[in-house]
Amino acid sequence: MWLVLLLFHILGVSMLTRKQHDLLMYVNQCLKTEGISPSFDEMKDALGLRSKSGIHRLITALEERGFIRRLAHRARALEVLKLPETMAASGGFEPSVIRGSFNKTLPGQAASGGANVVSLPLYGRIAAGTPIEALRDHSVTMDVPAGMLGKGEHYAVEVDGDSMIEAGILDGDVAIIERCETAENGAIVVALVDKDEVTLKRLRRKGGSVALEPANKKFETRIFPPDRVQVQGRMIGLVRKY
Repeated sequence: MWLVLLLFHILGVSMLTRKQHDLLMYVNQCLKTEGISPSFDEMKDALGLRSKSGIHRLITALEERGFIRRLAHRARALEVLKLPETMAASGGFEPSVIRGSFNKTLPGQAASGGANVVSLPLYGRIAAGTPIEALRDHSVTMDVPAGMLGKGEHYAVEVDGDSMIEAGILDGDVAIIERCETAENGAIVVALVDKDEVTLKRLRRKGGSVALEPANKKFETRIFPPDRVQVQGRMIGLVRKY
């Protein structure tokens, strides 16, 4: 059964972007053929990026998602821990959604379980960097108690990775999101970074910068200018399946 946890201050979920995927595949191929991971310059050239800072950001994101690990005290030492499920299964890359036994009620309508239950669109583990609006799939929904929800539009998104485990959020949990474009300092938000990467982190604003904070000491807080981060929703609850 689904156990609903009303947690309002925790979560980290993220999705693999095209650039992250391309870098992961490149590193994996180099490890297989050369026995050593490529340098930052080689990775930059392979992906057609202008600076190594972009590579650092991609590596950090892949490490956060559990796809790679940096080996301490060794130069050019990256280990590939896993490949995207779609790549491992078919040899190719395409967006994929993990589907469960959810009702196919139109989002926002009362489900068959009664007037106290609302069916929300569920966004699964998407292997592509896409604005959250583009991920809507009305055929996959989940029922939540109406009392969890306030006014406005809501959706659910599945947690992928361990970037918030120190806050008690596990891989496979489902976050309930209130769609919005602004949020208070310290809130957990769905953020679109550089119009390319969707992630769920704690939002911090200081001066002219926006920080996206994980809740795992292994991962870095990422800091951006405001024009690179677009809020697409605020977390209001959490669902866990036992």
